[in-house]
Amino acid sequence: MNPLISTPSTPEPAEKDILNDLQRTVSASRLGLFLQCRLKFYFRHVLRVAKPRTPALHVGSAVHAVLNAWNKARWLEQPLTLKQAHDAFMSSWADQPEGPIPWEAGEEETEKTTGWRLVDTYLRESHVPAGLKPDAVEVPVQTDLSSQGLPVLIGVLDLVQRGEIIDYKTSSTTPNPDKVIHSTEIQTSAYALLYRHNTGKQENGIQLHHLVKLKNPKVVINTLPPMSLQQELRLMRQMEAYLNGLQSGRFVPSPGMHCSSCEFFKECRQWH
Repeated sequence: MNPLISTPSTPEPAEKDILNDLQRTVSASRLGLFLQCRLKFYFRHVLRVAKPRTPALHVGSAVHAVLNAWNKARWLEQPLTLKQAHDAFMSSWADQPEGPIPWEAGEEETEKTTGWRLVDTYLRESHVPAGLKPDAVEVPVQTDLSSQGLPVLIGVLDLVQRGEIIDYKTSSTTPNPDKVIHSTEIQTSAYALLYRHNTGKQENGIQLHHLVKLKNPKVVINTLPPMSLQQELRLMRQMEAYLNGLQSGRFVPSPGMHCSSCEFFKECRQWH
């Protein structure tokens, strides 16, 4: 290629086209964010304002990655050793696709140790038995809900075992069971719907495995029953609100306790 001839760059899509694309599909995380704060959704998914991954998200991502590697190895019936799991953790920790993490002095090594201790605690306590083959691991699934006037629902199931959907979460405090059921309902209902549409069967239940970042790490498992009809209908109405909101284009802030950790705080304060 002649170095004097520049290759034209691909133009950024227009906001109208982005909004149209967002109406074709929806994920649990995108739906939850939209219902939490429309302006934050706008910054992240419409304007696509790039932000570095926060330290807490980086720890969660590294833990999540090594547990997925552990489960994939179990599915292949080639369980990882603890050393191999540690190597997978270190590899994931080094991966920073969104740019350098804004660590404070000495914070990275502390958080890295914390992250591995979470994984080590989880595996040593055999919350996922090495010899038990999963039904599915990290499977991308979708279901077309256009017959109900809704977008295609998409998602990735972390782990399905004995007909139960299992999802991993990291937290700094011990979860309250009642609040967890409510705060994760969009995600758990979406996963249940995806499971049913793709297998033709009802899930045996849903497990939320919380890896809690305490001085002495612990694992808290919340077991939920299969999705109820009421929960399914709530999810449908929430997806309707998502579509209507995107079509109206009213992206307004929703001030609350969640603002203290929002990466778009400065942008939000400048909104008018």
